[in-house]
Amino acid sequence: MNFFLGWGDEILLAITVTIRVALGALASGLLWGILVATAKLSRYKVIRMFGDLFTTVVRGVPELVIVLIVYFGGTITITNILRYFNPDVVYFEVPAIAAGIFSLSLVFGGYSAEVFRGAILSVQVGQIEAAKAVGMTSWMIFRRIKLPLMWRIALPGIGNLWISLVKNTSLISVVGLEEIMRVSTVANATTHKPFRFYAIAIIIYLILAILNTQGLQRLEMRANRGFRKVV
Repeated sequence: MNFFLGWGDEILLAITVTIRVALGALASGLLWGILVATAKLSRYKVIRMFGDLFTTVVRGVPELVIVLIVYFGGTITITNILRYFNPDVVYFEVPAIAAGIFSLSLVFGGYSAEVFRGAILSVQVGQIEAAKAVGMTSWMIFRRIKLPLMWRIALPGIGNLWISLVKNTSLISVVGLEEIMRVSTVANATTHKPFRFYAIAIIIYLILAILNTQGLQRLEMRANRGFRKVV
């Protein structure tokens, strides 16, 4: 008996799409998070206001709405820009995978910014002053002192956000991207076996969560080398 009813290849491909979107959103989301966290800690009020506005909007608007705005809003905006330079342009559609990665990176960045901000504030002032005393520049202090220390502190929170990000990839099924949830829904509509294919989706997400949890535990152990654990 073919348990997947002929949809095995499509499900495997959907898993790779889900992982690609999650990794892409993670990479750009980490950059968003660090930039916004730095902005929120800036000495300049205007920059702090932009950082606060970013996190407020991202955390206050549902993730699904952000995905839809990026996809449809981006399509309309780019189409109008192209028409301005070339009136013959009829329509330009933002690729679903690009819209998914960008929108989820914004969500991840908005939440991770607060994690990074707290981690930066947790770095001991004495270490920063010592770095300044030996003549380190601001960039060197950030790269050699702040970043390694704050990464150790931020890793558990970032790990939780990463696991949530993998699950949130299911939201981009609404724009037609063939990821796990989309393929499961199409397979269900074709075979009329909703329990089977949604159960398969659940098992896949659980396996991804377990693997990610184990990987994060190893990363935390590596990041905490040389630090005494307080019982």
